[in-house]
Amino acid sequence: MRIADFDYQLPESLIAQQPITPRDAARMLVVNRASQSWQDTSFTDFPSFVQPNDAVVVNNTRVFPARLIGEKETSGGGVEVLLASELKPGIWEALVKPARRVRVGTGITFGPTLRAEVLQLLEDGRRVIRLECEGSVNDQLEQLGQTPLPPYIKRPDGSSAEDRERYQTVYARQRGAIAAPTAGLHFTPDVMAEVSARKARIVEITLHVGYGTFEPVRASSTEDHSVAPERYEITEGAAGAINETRQLGGRVIAVGTTTARALESAVSDSDSIVARNELARLTIGPGYRFRAVDTLLTNFHLPRSSLLVLVAAFAGYDLIMQAYRHAVEDKYRFYSYGDCMLII
Repeated sequence: MRIADFDYQLPESLIAQQPITPRDAARMLVVNRASQSWQDTSFTDFPSFVQPNDAVVVNNTRVFPARLIGEKETSGGGVEVLLASELKPGIWEALVKPARRVRVGTGITFGPTLRAEVLQLLEDGRRVIRLECEGSVNDQLEQLGQTPLPPYIKRPDGSSAEDRERYQTVYARQRGAIAAPTAGLHFTPDVMAEVSARKARIVEITLHVGYGTFEPVRASSTEDHSVAPERYEITEGAAGAINETRQLGGRVIAVGTTTARALESAVSDSDSIVARNELARLTIGPGYRFRAVDTLLTNFHLPRSSLLVLVAAFAGYDLIMQAYRHAVEDKYRFYSYGDCMLII
């Protein structure tokens, strides 16, 4: 399909700039694939859609302060660095602004204790850099780094102290993401307790959200776009719990597109989940047959994005685009800090 087919008009006023309080106060559009219909609800209703023996699978990745503001050692010019992925200890792939002025050999300082050196030029403003400091780089990032909010969330001075806590799920444990698995931002301990009270499982897996998740689709056709690999892990315990869910007749409810990508990457020829710790290389598009995920909770995604393509592959193109038009007309809040959609 043409990526242009996944465009839609969204007033800027509907792009959520602040997290809603409390977390579970978001609206939830429930999209029913069988009846080709939808209903307006609240996320507090989510447990009522969960049945005994279901598995609610969440991504427990934790966002780290990957945005650094520094200056070039030679000229003092300002540089913004977004750490995208650690290739090996101390060596990172990063997005750099302004890219055209940052060449191989450029040194960048971030305060008095942390510096970077550019080792290699890549495409689209990406660079391979070496981070150097005395002591722990992670400690320095916690002190000097900012939460890497998406560019459509406008903050005059970058992320706030509130963002460091709110752009994080309540079950975030495994450090390594540069963006939050945003469908999970709505969960509270009380909602999770209600899910458990309905005799459903909550299963944690990990996919470290990287640049590939939000990289713009530059191809004109969905078939010509590949989502960059992302590291994921499904433990033996998690795989066993999900497979037992299936054996008992329960559904696998994926919380977020990143969870869905990890699960579909780990499904075997016999449609069971296999424990894995590797790179997810799967790109989900039109015509893909889902074998691991039965129900999907997701936020509303950018036009022409790989995430919108994935959601449309799950629910059907026509139904999703109609549901998005309804969400715009009914003034749902969009994107990372926005409302959500449950596709059953």
